[in-house]
Amino acid sequence: MPAHAEPLRVAVLVGSTREGRFAPVVTKWLTGHLDQRDDLRADVVDLAKTPLPTVFPAFGQQPPPGTEEQLALVSPRLAAADAFVVVTPEYNHSFPASLKNAIDWHGEEWHGKPVGFVSYGGLSGGLRAVEQLRVVMAELNATTIRNTVSFHDAWSRFGPDGTCTDPAADTAAKALLDQLAWWAHALRDAKSVRDYVA
Repeated sequence: MPAHAEPLRVAVLVGSTREGRFAPVVTKWLTGHLDQRDDLRADVVDLAKTPLPTVFPAFGQQPPPGTEEQLALVSPRLAAADAFVVVTPEYNHSFPASLKNAIDWHGEEWHGKPVGFVSYGGLSGGLRAVEQLRVVMAELNATTIRNTVSFHDAWSRFGPDGTCTDPAADTAAKALLDQLAWWAHALRDAKSVRDYVA
């Protein structure tokens, strides 16, 4: 990375809010990879720690009291991001409601930005959640990264101390983050020349 280049801001959106969730283990592993890079800076947006309202106002109406305060903990961070990595489990062949809620509260924050995915679960490794998220992100004018990291039978892929025991996952993480950085630079550079049109 050139000395004058500003690192890309990557919002790591942690979708699971379930009690006893495995998300912190996977997120710590991912941020370890991000911390090793000079070109990327992580901002972890954990929806369990920054819950958003679940009741949307009627079209054209003001949101309920307290909504703006809750959104203020998340929205500026998503807006400031050059790219996203979504960490998600798979619930009933899809992604968590908390994640869809966070996505739906935002619009322009996603426009013209790349989105990568790290998923985890049982036999499917969360891949069905990722495939559904790709469709949602396309509707929001975001660009999804082809490569993903998927932890099949995730609980067996990490040791008791949270260390990943699957070297293939580390290789996959590098490929994902390399692609994410390429797209983030390309899209950020393009938007510096002309505004993105959604």
